[in-house]
Amino acid sequence: MAARAALSSTLKAAVPSATRNLATSTAAVSGLAPPSPIDISKLKITKTTTPKKLPPPEELIFGQTFTDHMLTIEWNDKDGWLAPEITPFHNLSLDPSAIVLHYAFECFEGLKAYVDKDDKIRIFRPDRNMIRMNKSADRICLPTFDTETMLKLISDFVKLEKDFIPKKKGYSLYLRPTLIGTQAGLGVHIPTKALFYVIASPVGPYYPTGFKAVRLEATDYATRAWPGGTGDKKLGANYAPCVKPQREAAERGYQQNLWLFGPEGKVTEVGTMNVFFVFEDKATGKKELVTAPLDGTILEGVTRESILQLARERLDPKEWIVSERYCTIHEIIEREAKGELVEAFGSGTAAVVSPIKEIGFHDKNINVPLQPGKQTGPLTEQVAEWISQIQYGEIEHPWSFVISE
Repeated sequence: MAARAALSSTLKAAVPSATRNLATSTAAVSGLAPPSPIDISKLKITKTTTPKKLPPPEELIFGQTFTDHMLTIEWNDKDGWLAPEITPFHNLSLDPSAIVLHYAFECFEGLKAYVDKDDKIRIFRPDRNMIRMNKSADRICLPTFDTETMLKLISDFVKLEKDFIPKKKGYSLYLRPTLIGTQAGLGVHIPTKALFYVIASPVGPYYPTGFKAVRLEATDYATRAWPGGTGDKKLGANYAPCVKPQREAAERGYQQNLWLFGPEGKVTEVGTMNVFFVFEDKATGKKELVTAPLDGTILEGVTRESILQLARERLDPKEWIVSERYCTIHEIIEREAKGELVEAFGSGTAAVVSPIKEIGFHDKNINVPLQPGKQTGPLTEQVAEWISQIQYGEIEHPWSFVISE
């Protein structure tokens, strides 16, 4: 009863009324099958008997320190979602023939919880992550879930781990919801068993000493994703094949790959992030913020979506155009030659924005301007501040979900 009451109070603040029917509306729009219900009243919480302490902030390494507990929910095709549990952090026990290990039935999300100046816990746009996770799960025939219920459970999990959220600007608690197929036995088919779990890791700022602009290798010898594939889903199978090209680029002095597609050299993403370019038309003086469209090839980034919406709301339309279109590596080369390449940056949960200073393509070096004495462009810096203000509750905004005590 106590757990049920706590979850009820959590929901009031954590899930605004505008998101109450997200699961139903998402299923209607995307064609997802209705999810089986999760009985939140059966939530069982078992606290650790050996609690840890949050390490000093300066010692935090991304994804290396974990909190005391984890949220788990099992599923099978006969009973649907079983009772959720919050238990001490532990290893998983999987049959060596588990379907996730052989055929990559796995999807995940990444989002963050923050503490504001009033010690309130906030999560940035978790509804968007849950919607996207359902789309990923459906694409690989894993079970979907009611987003509102899952947000209740994740909120309660975060409340339990609140002491692991560093109370310092730039720091947060990184949340990793994961869904895997667990059925034992070889053979490619729809999984009959699955496990949803959430683990959490306290993390510091992506750039602890300030922005560090990166050098990219425009990559046309390997392809991250393609039309009709799964590049728009957050599947583990999308990531491993990108590591070798990244290593090869690093050997040539580049920090990441700028992924190109097709004979035209369409720019899709950078590393594991969405990518934005700023061009200025010398004839009109008007600037254009450009990012690739959601055509099924690129990831539907939550940070990408947020940047586009904020830019359309806050940039002067007399001076700016905000475009979702493909630019090519050849357009970027031409724009740089004419002095019309103004800025470039990647966007994602970990860094929010990552400034770009140079792109190598075959025998060409494309230089991206930075502000004098800084490692970033002006819009990159502005966007980072816009989103940070929302994340840490410095301004009230519906994207910042407050978790009540």
